[in-house]
Amino acid sequence: MNNNGNKIKLKFLFVSIDALIGDLAWEIKKEGHECKYYIIDEEQKDVCDGFLDKVDDWKSQIDWADIIVFDDFGFGEDAEKLRKAGKPVIGGSVYTDRLEMDREFGQTELKDVDITIIPRWNFTDFDEAIAFIKKNPDRYVIKPSGLAQNEKELLFVGQEEDGRDITEMLERYKKNWGKQIKEFQMQKFISGVEVAVGAFFNGEDFIMPLNVNFEHKKMFPGDLGPSTGEMGTSMFFTNRSPIFDETLLKMKDKLAASGYVGYIDINCIVNSRGIYPLEFTSRFGYPHISIAMEGVLSEWGTFLYGIAKKEKPELRTKRAFQVGVVVAVPPFPFHDPEAFKRYSEDASIIFKKPNYEGIHLGDVKLVENDWRLAGNSGYALVVTASGTTMEEARKTVYNRIKNIIIPNLFYRTDIGSRWAEDSDRLTMWSYL
Repeated sequence: MNNNGNKIKLKFLFVSIDALIGDLAWEIKKEGHECKYYIIDEEQKDVCDGFLDKVDDWKSQIDWADIIVFDDFGFGEDAEKLRKAGKPVIGGSVYTDRLEMDREFGQTELKDVDITIIPRWNFTDFDEAIAFIKKNPDRYVIKPSGLAQNEKELLFVGQEEDGRDITEMLERYKKNWGKQIKEFQMQKFISGVEVAVGAFFNGEDFIMPLNVNFEHKKMFPGDLGPSTGEMGTSMFFTNRSPIFDETLLKMKDKLAASGYVGYIDINCIVNSRGIYPLEFTSRFGYPHISIAMEGVLSEWGTFLYGIAKKEKPELRTKRAFQVGVVVAVPPFPFHDPEAFKRYSEDASIIFKKPNYEGIHLGDVKLVENDWRLAGNSGYALVVTASGTTMEEARKTVYNRIKNIIIPNLFYRTDIGSRWAEDSDRLTMWSYL
């Protein structure tokens, strides 16, 4: 609002590598702001056609834009230059890009602010890692570093107490992924509840409330199958979290020194002995941002513009739980353009009733008022709901999914079902 109480119409430029931010851009467009969208990946160029105006060169639109939004890591250098030039920017910094991409650096930075970290070892040679396990048998987790960490199916959680399954997996990685995985980390396996806490940062300080969330990364119910990045998440907003106090809050000065502006999240394992951070997400998360939109009452356009200008705009949220479910089609979560063409390309998304509440854009486009699949990832929609209890939110979100028809669609049916057990344990350990 300006001084006369009139709504300010802003110009947003969204810059994306893999067409991830379209849902938020569409929401901001519906709020009445102007939005332009640039996508780098040629295979994803048609995502959000019909929903948003596209541009072929984002740098030519810098002067047009009131604010620029980067949706992923890797834009830190560009974001820093634009900020120095006085342009409001949502996005990373060179420092926060490295926090996410370089696992060892992220762990070192946590240790530097007196945060307990999980014992870990970094390798650039598969044979050295195999020899290490044979000498130190234990249960481990393999985590590729750098760009290879985007291949979520490569993250592997060992099940054997002597590390035998990790050794076998490393042999396969050496044979099939040797050229792509230049560096990887092995962490000691820690049992407990996996929980993440995050918040928006305005370049100087965190904006309350916080977001506490529980990702479901595996493809099938019961946490079976390959890792997908995320098949759905349950969450809630709160003004206080002991997990936040012991992790992200201690990173405040480092984030401020880097000029970071945007959402940042840290995933942890917690148990009766302590809090053990796993990794940073120094950007919007997907589908996290779509699920967070379900719980936020404030207007996104003015909020993001405010934090980009180092202000502290109010972030009003529902007093409720949120659940979000990824609705996908083949070949998700794998990259297989031929499979996408065979099973999913240009398929229509049909809504039995004209009810779009809780429906968020994935890789879709609008053709003559017909929603169709776009890109080639198979990441179709995110469906969300809120409830005064987690079970109410779960019931509502799955009822909304029943209204959707897409050939070959699939989704997990148990998002949020861990809440009863996880919340009991977190409360017992004084983390809730």
